[in-house]
Amino acid sequence: MLEKVDGFIIRSNDYGETHKIVTIFSNKLGKISALARGAKKPKSRMAAVTQPFIFGQFYIYINSGLSTIQQGEVIDSFRAVREDIIKTAFSAYIVELTDKLMESKSPDGYIFEELLGTMRWIEENDDAAIPIMMYELKLFKKGGFAPTVHSCSNCGGIERFISFSIREAGLLCSNCSGIDPHAFAISPVIAKLLYIFSTVELKRVGTISVKQENIKLLRKIIDAYYEQYGGYFLKSRKVINQLHLLK
Repeated sequence: MLEKVDGFIIRSNDYGETHKIVTIFSNKLGKISALARGAKKPKSRMAAVTQPFIFGQFYIYINSGLSTIQQGEVIDSFRAVREDIIKTAFSAYIVELTDKLMESKSPDGYIFEELLGTMRWIEENDDAAIPIMMYELKLFKKGGFAPTVHSCSNCGGIERFISFSIREAGLLCSNCSGIDPHAFAISPVIAKLLYIFSTVELKRVGTISVKQENIKLLRKIIDAYYEQYGGYFLKSRKVINQLHLLK
């Protein structure tokens, strides 16, 4: 059966001397792997449309074994991302995380639109720290290990959040904060941002203004949380850490 889908190239592996097997995250079929014949040939039309980060329209022959890309057309090449090492690193991270946490052939239009919005934000802006954290938290929910950010993870209370516990997987109120002496101390602003980042679509946010110290604390919380519950080693995260060291 031939299907027309819009999707991102999120992974590419060589297959034989001239072919590639690419993983596409699409709006219609979810994550799917397909053979791109001749994609390793420099002059092949398939070569251009199967590069990492390409957002394209693909005609894919779906079968019970390995599907095959019949043809493809570039919708957005994200050229500005490819030409900037920092943008490339962050884009590689979010597509690798998508690949790890999304189940094959499980369409999710919401996550697809959030990925598209995040990629375009990275392309158009120098600072994408907040959109990336928003996308991460939504993927954590899809992966089944999202933190509790709407209530106290211990008692269920909905006010006076003063810490975030990795061990308890979420916010702790003033009455429960003592159960984890290693929890991150947070302000009401951080608690509110965690809730917003987890639940609000990126396109509804507009201009985002957050103090740098709050961004750093949120980054520490999310990194520690993923390390505890994520379960997947991410090569792109190592690259990002190295780039931060270079700064």
